[in-house]
Amino acid sequence: MRLLDRYVLRNFLEPFFICFSAFLGILLIFDLNDNLTDFLEAKAKWKQIGFYYLHQLPHFCLLSMPLGLLLALLYCLSKMSRSNEVITMLTSGRSVVRLLAPLIFCGVFATGICVFLNYELAPQADAVRKADIERITKGEKRAENLNLIEGHLAKDRMTNRVWFTRKMRMGENDLVDAHVTQLNANGEPVTRWYAKRAVYDRRDAKWFLILGRKVSFDGEGNIEGEIEDWSKETGGRSTHTLKGWSETPYRIASSTMEAEQLTVPQLRTYLAQNADFPEPQLAAFRTHLQYRWALPLTCLSVVFIAAPLGIVFTRRAVLASVASSIFIFFGYLFLMFFMLALGKGNHVSPIVAGWLPNALLLMLGSYLLYLRSTNRELPKLSFRRK
Repeated sequence: MRLLDRYVLRNFLEPFFICFSAFLGILLIFDLNDNLTDFLEAKAKWKQIGFYYLHQLPHFCLLSMPLGLLLALLYCLSKMSRSNEVITMLTSGRSVVRLLAPLIFCGVFATGICVFLNYELAPQADAVRKADIERITKGEKRAENLNLIEGHLAKDRMTNRVWFTRKMRMGENDLVDAHVTQLNANGEPVTRWYAKRAVYDRRDAKWFLILGRKVSFDGEGNIEGEIEDWSKETGGRSTHTLKGWSETPYRIASSTMEAEQLTVPQLRTYLAQNADFPEPQLAAFRTHLQYRWALPLTCLSVVFIAAPLGIVFTRRAVLASVASSIFIFFGYLFLMFFMLALGKGNHVSPIVAGWLPNALLLMLGSYLLYLRSTNRELPKLSFRRK
């Protein structure tokens, strides 16, 4: 690394760490303000609160990284511009792109960190947030019940079967007090199975209904034929086996899952397990899978936006550049959430919803960088009549 690169990096890294830490502190203060009353009422220990914020740190870092980069780049480059250091570097034979090379490398490095965070750690932080709050305010035993699903009703649209269970746990193969109803094309019950327990065998893809009975219905909803009963604990048959059903405990419980809180491996598992679901039902999960990969690219896009706008030569230009950068960034945030909503509603392709905002921001930044590197005036917004 050359002396000039080290100098540019030193001028950038100090304000970056200050801005990054400041945004982390702001997020921490806002979150603490929301939960402080609950912590005080529960007489929470410092250790518990520390673990809670340690779990939330990846999510906070993911949010703070692009904003820290944006403000640090604007401050660093505008300061070097006002002291004529940028002009000196350019007149010595350096191009704008070569001058910004170490900053672009920082953007790539920050993007890599955000990819790592957004793969599992940041989504997990959002998912365990409720568990940590419950653990602090209501104790360990109450928090253990967060994986417990009670009174769950789920309909499998592919098989037209309705499942109800009084109690099940996420990740386990056992359903307590299960009712399974087979519907016809008109949504009327045809057959219903009752069981004290329903246990799924993953190896053979079988359901074992323990201590239950099977009831058939006619077209008017009346019981038809003989009721098949295996509800006796002693003597006779106590288990009924069902083969060839596509439903699994994961598939039944997945209707309670929210795409926003799933990691990349969990999203892939959900889409693989429920691949035969209707496309509108999978749209949110496909969109968030693309969004997990696209969001970290914001860091690199911010560098391409802030770098050409940060190189200015007058005081008025500094204020205009800062305002323009912030305006572009918040416009990007609006577009990102707008496209995310369209993707979740199955109005646009998940790839378009996830990648379009970053692609547009990166193209705009590349265009501004091209103008600055060829010594052309950047576009200006003017409301004055000529």
